[in-house]
Amino acid sequence: MKIKLCGIRRGEDIQYVNEFLPDYIGFVFAESRRRVTSRQAEILKSRLDVKIKAVGVFVNEPINSIAIYKNAADIIQLHGDEDESYIVELKEIFPDKEIWKAVRVRTAEDIAKAQMLPVDKLLLDSFSKDSYGGTGKTADWSVIKNTIITKPFFLAGGLNADNIEQAVLEVKPFGVDISGGIETDGFKDKNKINEIMTILRKGN
Repeated sequence: MKIKLCGIRRGEDIQYVNEFLPDYIGFVFAESRRRVTSRQAEILKSRLDVKIKAVGVFVNEPINSIAIYKNAADIIQLHGDEDESYIVELKEIFPDKEIWKAVRVRTAEDIAKAQMLPVDKLLLDSFSKDSYGGTGKTADWSVIKNTIITKPFFLAGGLNADNIEQAVLEVKPFGVDISGGIETDGFKDKNKINEIMTILRKGN
């Protein structure tokens, strides 16, 4: 079970993740209260344990602008309306970086369409007509678990210590992506990170 802790934006957050060692962290470069600049992310990444990969989260970012963030992210996560031609061009520019595509799941067809894209992994999130992500709402697990999914996928959306174990058992994702579920008053909480990492890693 791979673990991604998203919305990292402070020096304290880096200290926490270096202690608990998730597989991935996420820097949000899209409009969000968790947004960081490329320079902030580069500084934070320079303090990150080398065993942890940094994922850059983008929403409908012009392709020529993504180069600004190339030193701040090992992996590119697309969370907007990016289509196949966009992804093909991005892969040509960044052949050494994995590309992940987020899907706001309503139906099995949403997942099927995303699986056709030339990306390395999917991130299955809750649907909101008003937001591209970070809503804190739980994804529709019933749709996900009843869909044949051939690409490795992360489960995202409203995950926390109370529901993460059930989510993993029901959906059986490649990995999980947690952000709001490890926060208190909008900031990453060391105790919540410890709790959720303990739940996810027990028996491993």
